[in-house]
Amino acid sequence: MRTVRVALAQVNPTIGDIAGNVRCMLERIEEARAAGAGIVAFPELCVTGYPPEDLLLRRAFCEASREAVAGMTGATAGIVAVVGFVDWHRGDAYNAAAILVDGRWVDTYHKQRLPNYGVFDEERYFAPGHRVPVYRAGDVLFGVSICEDIWYPGLPLDAMALGGAELCVNINASPYHRGRLWSRSRMIATRAADNLIAVAYVNAVGGQDELVFDGGSLVFDAECLLIARGPQFEEALMFVDIDLVEVAQRRLHDPPPRVELRERDGHAAVEYVDREFAFPETSLPLLRPVADALPDEEEVWRALVLATKDYLRKTGFQKAVIGLSGGIDSSVVAAIAVDAIGAENVAGVSMPSRYSSGHSRDDAKDLADRLGIRYLSIPIEPAHQAMLEMVADAFEGSEPGTAEENLQARQRGNVLMTLSNKFGWIVLTTGNKSEMATGYATLYGDMAGGYAVIKDVPKTLVYRISEWRNRQPGGAVIPEDVITKPPGGAAAGPVRPGFAAALRGAGPDPRGVRGGRSHLRRDRGDGVRRRHRAAGHRDGGPERVQAAAGGAWGEDHAAGVRARAGGRDRRLPLASRWRGVDG
Repeated sequence: MRTVRVALAQVNPTIGDIAGNVRCMLERIEEARAAGAGIVAFPELCVTGYPPEDLLLRRAFCEASREAVAGMTGATAGIVAVVGFVDWHRGDAYNAAAILVDGRWVDTYHKQRLPNYGVFDEERYFAPGHRVPVYRAGDVLFGVSICEDIWYPGLPLDAMALGGAELCVNINASPYHRGRLWSRSRMIATRAADNLIAVAYVNAVGGQDELVFDGGSLVFDAECLLIARGPQFEEALMFVDIDLVEVAQRRLHDPPPRVELRERDGHAAVEYVDREFAFPETSLPLLRPVADALPDEEEVWRALVLATKDYLRKTGFQKAVIGLSGGIDSSVVAAIAVDAIGAENVAGVSMPSRYSSGHSRDDAKDLADRLGIRYLSIPIEPAHQAMLEMVADAFEGSEPGTAEENLQARQRGNVLMTLSNKFGWIVLTTGNKSEMATGYATLYGDMAGGYAVIKDVPKTLVYRISEWRNRQPGGAVIPEDVITKPPGGAAAGPVRPGFAAALRGAGPDPRGVRGGRSHLRRDRGDGVRRRHRAAGHRDGGPERVQAAAGGAWGEDHAAGVRARAGGRDRRLPLASRWRGVDG
């Protein structure tokens, strides 16, 4: 029996912390060797962290990455390590994998397919590779690829399989969005079956600015059967035994796919890299762990918790402050913050004004008590009144309206940022995607902050994840009154007629901005204007939605949980007269 024990190191690197990332990898190599693994694989660009963006334009950064790999080589005695790093080679940077075998740096693979869509911008930084190496160690033939290399049929996986490789180790830094685990699983299963090859897919985990990586590493055999899956949103060293005899038998019994591959990509040359190495014998029974996939609401909650935790940790913040309005959004953000960094590191601030109801203040205090966070009450009415008096002459002769109401939100932003300056707390913004996308928020007020936890979460999903959180052990942390009362606007006091019900997901939806389907349509760029007019609504709604989205999604960082996230995935010009939606 030719069985290889593969260790998939699902780790959480920090961009630029090359020394720290290497220390983590050396620890995992030692653990993998002790457990009898023959191969240990690390995520894409694990040495530098992903995505390093314009740090890649600094040659010293690229060279430091390569030097770090050279320093790891001696630690790979008795094992094969596949290490993601930045390779500076002949005047170009490459997204690369170092293949370290038994204490020697045997080869370097360069990523061939460079994604340049959505949140990816790899063509800006990297040159593409062209070699298709197959590594021969004893009686084991395996290949290495990086992320996008296997997302499409064809090279390099076709040539690798035709060249005799029975296993492809694919290293990744694949960001999370809802449903991503299943789309990855379908893709990998298809590649494994089409090429009659086992695929071991290791993914990064952790938050990085507006991205969050979910782990969920996967292994499929040549019959497209799932034989291992790592946990989501957790660091893990997953061991899986891959029987290469099963792969060979599958190829003998089903030759037609190999004929198709030869006809399609037979021109691609494979380069064999030989290294004498005896893989450790594996014990029985075979290790094939399959972690449970998370349900939708828990998946989103854990993504937001991990993204928040890592953003604070990686930027040096230890404590957070949140403006508590007594509404659903600030309550959910506070609960996420507590799960991320602990109740002792979170402060909630109630800032009542003339527009604040008694039950809102009570709900904010109730939430703080349930979560066990520090609670501050700082009335803003004196500041609000002082500002109204300051602009009284300029406003003379006009009717009171939105401008006067929005002063309260700006005063609250002022208080929170002052507390941040005084104590070094990061302000967590509480606006959700429905509000951000439609401009239903106040600049310099409730949009002010350092990290917008739920900026990519539609209002309807905010309610769903709050209800999920309340069902977890330990009891409800978000007061029931917060969940059941009609949603209010963060920007002003009184809610605009019909708008709150639309965001809640109940009743009429006069502007077509309800969470859920309307957000999915905007994410996909479908014909919003056409449906808006067909529904009998007046012109101008979708244009205002898009214009608001262009301006609002650049205010602060947030983790993207949807297929097209706000922020880095929407590079809309702020100075623009384009008001079209379709095309």
